Amino acid sequence: MRTLLRGLRPDLAPWRSSREFRLLWSAGCITTFGSFLTYVAVPMQIKELTGSYLAVGLIGAVELLPLIAFGLWGGALADALDRRKLVLASEAGLGLLAGLLLLNALLPAPMLWPIYLVTGLVAALDGLQRPARDTLTPRIVEHDQMTAAFALTSLYHSAGSILGPALAGVIVALAGVQTAYALDVLTFAVSLLLLARMRAVPPPTGAEKPSLAGIATGLKYAWSRPELLGTYVVDICAMLFAFPNAIFPFLADELDAHWALGLMYGASAVGSLLVSATSGWTSRVHRHGRMVVLAALGWGAAMTGAGLAGNLWVVLLMLALAGGADNVSGLGRATIWNQSIPDALRGRLAGVELLSYSVGPQLGQVRAGAMAGLVGVRGSIWAGGLACVVGVVALAAALPRLLAYDARTDPHVAAARAERARQDSAQGLESEQVPDSEQVPTAGH
Repeated sequence: MRTLLRGLRPDLAPWRSSREFRLLWSAGCITTFGSFLTYVAVPMQIKELTGSYLAVGLIGAVELLPLIAFGLWGGALADALDRRKLVLASEAGLGLLAGLLLLNALLPAPMLWPIYLVTGLVAALDGLQRPARDTLTPRIVEHDQMTAAFALTSLYHSAGSILGPALAGVIVALAGVQTAYALDVLTFAVSLLLLARMRAVPPPTGAEKPSLAGIATGLKYAWSRPELLGTYVVDICAMLFAFPNAIFPFLADELDAHWALGLMYGASAVGSLLVSATSGWTSRVHRHGRMVVLAALGWGAAMTGAGLAGNLWVVLLMLALAGGADNVSGLGRATIWNQSIPDALRGRLAGVELLSYSVGPQLGQVRAGAMAGLVGVRGSIWAGGLACVVGVVALAAALPRLLAYDARTDPHVAAARAERARQDSAQGLESEQVPDSEQVPTAGH
């Protein structure tokens, strides 16, 4: 039993071995909490201003185009620029946008159009930042520690997903959306202080300048690898059909549980947190393609159960099971992407990755809102979950390379590991040739 429990504990090796990972992890932990406050406050404010299913669902449509355009461009920038500076600059912009939401909420009569405008701008900056943030981790932790590093990142994301929405529901009810926005601004300020302490992470030697041709190169590479393509389309399918978060305020009304809205937003994160807290086993998984497919099926099945259930606590249990399955799928996808992609293409592939796990939820919100108007809130949820299961089964049958993926034998993984070893060796030689006083640049230089 002791051996089993030790095997389930999170692997803390990346935290112990990398100062930069500790700073990045801490900044992400703090800003995630604030962002989830806004994540709940925005649909709540739109619901109060309009009372419309469609108006709330349109949040996804407003975010979609900026994510597509700036996500791909952000990936190209991440391959060509200092990734730490790119993350820092975009974090500052996101903090300013949170301040604009606060200013609008403080008006005697808050306006609807600024909420949509700022939401679109947030999506654009998020698209610029996330490829750089995601590709920082493979540069600052050991190659064989990547799954553990992503599990630790998932740990704070899951915890923020629980505390943020749960507290947001209470804060919005007692103090209004403006308080949630103000706390989000504060978390961005703290995050910026931590990111500023990180060392520079320059682009790979000979990196291409950002260009449309460079983006096309990344897309061609993704298309050339069926196992990568499979992770993208499976995730898009799961989120398109079974991501009903935008209509949770209406589900709370239907279940006569207004007080439980924050619990609905946080329930999936409870399941995700349980997976992260017992993630030691994930470092021993090698067939990550099967991991992705099975977890996506679990997500769809759980969402089907959430839509069919008429009892609040059963709904919350189903959402928690869905969140755990989604976390397992995410760890599998992140490991395939980051253990097998050449560093020179990592940013552009992260841009494609961003589309796969962001476009799906945005379209899913539109689908959930539009379908709820036709068949009701619960019908929209269970029908979407069932469609997810059918779609994932069909995709798995059409993509055998995804199911066959094995990190122990995959040639792309071997090539990426060798590339990382060469980089580490070159950095070691450079450190021996540089005086000690010049080895550690100060923050901001």
